[in-house]
Amino acid sequence: MKRVLLALMAFLGVACIAAAIALPTYLVPKLKVVPLDLDITSVAETVTPAGETGDRFPARIFDRCSVSERRAAVYDAHLTQQRRSVIVDPSDENQATLQSAQTVRIDRVRDQDGEERDLSMATDGELPCDDALLNATVDRVSVDRKTSVPNGAVSSLQLEAVPEGGNVEDASVKLEDRKGFQYKFGFDVGKRDYYYFDSNTRQDSVAKFVEERKIDGVDTYHFVADVPEKDLSDLPDASGEAALGTILNMPARWWGISGRGVKSRDLVEMHRYAKATRHVYVEPTTGTIIYGYEDQHQYFKSPDQSEESPAAIRDFRMDALNASFKWSDETVQAQADRSKHYLRLLDWGGKYVPIALGVLGVLLLVGWAILVWRGRKGDDTADGNGPDGDGPGGYDPDGNGPDDYPTDPNANEPSYAYSGSTEATTAIPAVSSTDDTTVMPAQQTAQDPYWSQPPADDSATSAWSQSDWSPADRGPAGHDQAGHDHVAPSPADDTDTGSFRPITDPTRPMPDYDRYQRPE
Repeated sequence: MKRVLLALMAFLGVACIAAAIALPTYLVPKLKVVPLDLDITSVAETVTPAGETGDRFPARIFDRCSVSERRAAVYDAHLTQQRRSVIVDPSDENQATLQSAQTVRIDRVRDQDGEERDLSMATDGELPCDDALLNATVDRVSVDRKTSVPNGAVSSLQLEAVPEGGNVEDASVKLEDRKGFQYKFGFDVGKRDYYYFDSNTRQDSVAKFVEERKIDGVDTYHFVADVPEKDLSDLPDASGEAALGTILNMPARWWGISGRGVKSRDLVEMHRYAKATRHVYVEPTTGTIIYGYEDQHQYFKSPDQSEESPAAIRDFRMDALNASFKWSDETVQAQADRSKHYLRLLDWGGKYVPIALGVLGVLLLVGWAILVWRGRKGDDTADGNGPDGDGPGGYDPDGNGPDDYPTDPNANEPSYAYSGSTEATTAIPAVSSTDDTTVMPAQQTAQDPYWSQPPADDSATSAWSQSDWSPADRGPAGHDQAGHDHVAPSPADDTDTGSFRPITDPTRPMPDYDRYQRPE
C-alpha cells in the first residue's frame, strides 16, 4: 500500500507540473481565437459634433422626397444605427465568417419651417420616399480565427433585399483585397497603426494609436481612422451600375446654384461623396472593441473640379448625411462585460490554474521525496547499517563511532547465544578462550516439561550457580533480578537423576542436543 501511495504521489506531482507548463503554451493559444458563438449587437445614436446627447435633431440628411419638388431640401434629424454581427458558414477551426447586418433608421425629422414629425418604416411593398429606413446593408467576411484578419474566402456586401427564392450572391457585390479589421481587432493589440475597413466607402484606412483610456473598468487603446473622401458612384451595385442615389442630374435652380456662367435651367450633375473619422476603443489583450464613435459626412458635389467648370458649381456642397454616431451606454457595458469574461478565461487558463497546479505538483513531489527518504533511513537502521555505526542499532565494534555499544556493568558474567522462540529459548554458554569449562548442551526454561532444578553444587568447575537459578530470583519472563536473561540448564548427561555431574573426561563426546529440544 505504501508503494502504491508513493507511486501515485510521484505520478500526480509530475502530471501537475506538466499540466502547469502545458496550459499557458497549449490551452491559452486555443482560447485566443475568434469564438464561433460570437454574437455582438451594437446600437449607436446621433449626437452633436461635440459628443453631447440631448439634442433632438443633431444630424442632417437629404430629403429624398424633394427629388420631385421644385427645390432640394435637407432635414434636421435624429438617427439610430443598429448592427448585429454573428458567425455563419463557412466557419471551422481555422476561419470564422461574420455576417453583420446594419441599418440606419430615421427616428424624427424637422423641416426648414420648423415642423417636426416622426417617420415610420413600411412593412411590405415598395418603400415610400419618406420611409424611416435610411440605409440597410449586410456585410459578410471570413477572417482567420487567430489573427482576425480577412482571409479572402468570403468578402461581400449585400446592398438590397433578396427577392423570395432569389440568391444572396445576386444581390451582393464582392469586396476584393479587403485586409482591415472592422468588428473585432486581433489579439494582443499593440500601440501602433492598423488597417481598419470602412464598408460605406469600401476601402481600408489606417487606424492610428492615440492614447490609453479606461472605459467601464476596462483598459483600452484609442485608435483614430481618417477615411479619405470617396466618390460613391464609383462603387457599383450588384448589377455593376452606380448605386441608386449616388448620381443626381438636376437643374441648377433645383440645386440652388446661381452665379456667373450658370443658367437656372442648366442640368448640373452631382455625385455623392463620403468621408468619415472613426474612433474605436479596443481592449488590447482580446481585441474587443469596447466603445465606438464616428463622424460620417456624405454630400453632393460636382465631379468636375477643373478650371473650366464655373466656380459656383465647383464650390457647391449639399449634405446627404452629416451625423456623429455614438455607441449607447448599454452597448458599451455589454462589450465591457464581454471583454472581462474573455480576460477571466485567459487569466484562469494562463495564470491562476497553472500556478495552482505547479504549487500542488511541487508539494506532492516534496512529500514523495520525504517519505522515500524516511523509508530508506528506517531500512538502514533495521538492517544494521545505521548512519553512525557498523553494527545493529549503530553499534560500532571498533569503538570509534559516536554510537558505541554501551558498557555492560555485568561484563564478567557469561553471555549466551539464543535460538528458538522467546517463550522457550535455548541457550549455549559462551566459551571463553581461557576457560576450561566444558560447553553445556542447550537447556530449556522452567516452563518446559523437562525442567529440573539445578543442583546445589557450586563447584568451580560448573558454569552455573544455584543462586543464578533460584526461583525466587527469577523475574518476569525468565529475567533475574539484575535484569539479565537466563534459562535453566538441563542435565549434562543422559541420566534421569536430575543432578549435575561434572565432566572429568575432556575427551568425552558432546551429548546429543536434539534430545533436549522442545517438541513441536
